[in-house]
Amino acid sequence: YTQLLLATGGKARIRLYLEGLHPDILKRDDIDQMIASLCQRKTEIYVAALNEGHLPLRPGVERLLREARENGITLAIATTTTPVNVKTLLENSIGAEALDWFDAIGAGDCVDNLKPAPDVYLWVLDRLNLNPSQCLAIEDSAGGLKAAMAAGVPTLITSCPYTAHHDFTGALEVV
Repeated sequence: YTQLLLATGGKARIRLYLEGLHPDILKRDDIDQMIASLCQRKTEIYVAALNEGHLPLRPGVERLLREARENGITLAIATTTTPVNVKTLLENSIGAEALDWFDAIGAGDCVDNLKPAPDVYLWVLDRLNLNPSQCLAIEDSAGGLKAAMAAGVPTLITSCPYTAHHDFTGALEVV
């Protein structure tokens, strides 16, 4: 999975997996439909795991969000995942009210180009009517960092075991 994180978005990760282990499958006439179907099924499994409480937020995330809200900081999400994944994650980890905490939620379906392209950040900045220098992105991958930096948003990295080896050059800080 660590290797698959080099690609951004579920469909791109499935394609990368097939390129590495089953390149012959990519020759199918219906490959795009097959990948879309696999991605849909993956999302269903992920949502079920969230609904069953198997995937908690990383430590400190809820506290950070609550403290930011208490201090009047505008919150937004700029992600490449699907809206249903964002909604389900928030509802199951914090509660349905958490959806209202964010002034903008930019997901993978809002833009044509996923991270590391800056599109989702630019989409969110437009909705917030904020200058990039007025914002701080919190990311966990090199692709996310590249997207935020390309949009001009200063970025803090919170690495995880899957991304600890990524190149985070240009981040304000890596924690």
